[in-house]
Amino acid sequence: MSTSFSDVTSIRGFIGACLVDSESGLVLVVQGGAIDLEALAAFSTQVVGVMLRNFKTLGLNDRIEEILITTGKMIHLIRSVEKAPGVLFCVCLDKNAARLGMARRQVRRIEESLVT
Repeated sequence: MSTSFSDVTSIRGFIGACLVDSESGLVLVVQGGAIDLEALAAFSTQVVGVMLRNFKTLGLNDRIEEILITTGKMIHLIRSVEKAPGVLFCVCLDKNAARLGMARRQVRRIEESLVT
């Protein structure tokens, strides 16, 4: 089965998604518009930056695969794109509508299918 970035809209509870350059915060691709995707991109790069600085401080030689943040109303998935170092796949879902386990699998499948 072939997948593409636009398949992210089929995830239950989908609000918005983007691919982001983690160095500059530049939004590369967007899907959806029910949320400020520029702000989502900036938020995601800041979160990843803090995590990476913490790894360095703790002497951890590791990479970020996925960060999951839940709020009262939303789920934010931030996933590193393995085939494109420095690119983040950020997805925002409605917490009440999403099925977290299924959403994580779908995001992983889409991320793995992305071609740089």
